[in-house]
Amino acid sequence: MHHTTALPVRALRLARLGLHLLRGVLTVATVYPRLAQAERAVITQRWSRQLLHILAIKVKVCGNPPGVYPPNTLVVANHVSWLDIFALNSVTVSRFVAKKELRDWPVAGFLVKNAGTLFIDRANRRDASRVNQQLAQALHDGGCMAVFPEATTSDGRGLLPFKASLFEAARLAEANVQPVAIRFTTPGGQFCEAAAYAGDTTFWQSICQILRTRAMVVELHYTAAITQAECASLTRFTLSDISRRRIADALQVPITD
Repeated sequence: MHHTTALPVRALRLARLGLHLLRGVLTVATVYPRLAQAERAVITQRWSRQLLHILAIKVKVCGNPPGVYPPNTLVVANHVSWLDIFALNSVTVSRFVAKKELRDWPVAGFLVKNAGTLFIDRANRRDASRVNQQLAQALHDGGCMAVFPEATTSDGRGLLPFKASLFEAARLAEANVQPVAIRFTTPGGQFCEAAAYAGDTTFWQSICQILRTRAMVVELHYTAAITQAECASLTRFTLSDISRRRIADALQVPITD
């Protein structure tokens, strides 16, 4: 009996997800270009919250978020899933730095590209300096930007080493750095790996895995920010180390290399 009721519920959620993605594509293609960043942020936040609601994912915020679109702020977070972007945007809206492969994803690629994402070629070490310049300029112009310093996704049980290169932009722009720890759990607070988008999982497999899960919680732990004054006097390696330690502490995982 359980399976016969689960299938229609899953199909309904998939249909709602499809409609929501379509609405996002139409909004980004038609409305977005005419709006100021503050107005875009409100729409992005609302759309992200609705997406998580459709997928039966509750957001639990710990700590003090810096606002909807805090100026001159670099958000840094551990990376578990493609859902991370929308979980963060449901609280603090940012423009993201993402690997260039994301541009080619169906639907999601169009959405993130037109939402002002900066793309980086992880295979080309020199590309980091180009992205750093763009990132520093965006921060300097009052943007809120976000990076995943692990540079890949993990299953969420631990924390991979951080790549320090993109912290240089925060130093150049004398930005605030806001470390955020992301963890997916069951409604009862147990570790949940249904959202993990790691290994050989395809995007479609990931969506099916999430739709099969009745309910999830995404915890966003906003740790103490590194202020503009501190940022100006620290190296990118120190900024990276402090951010990683604060995220590890929030996740209660050991620091390993």
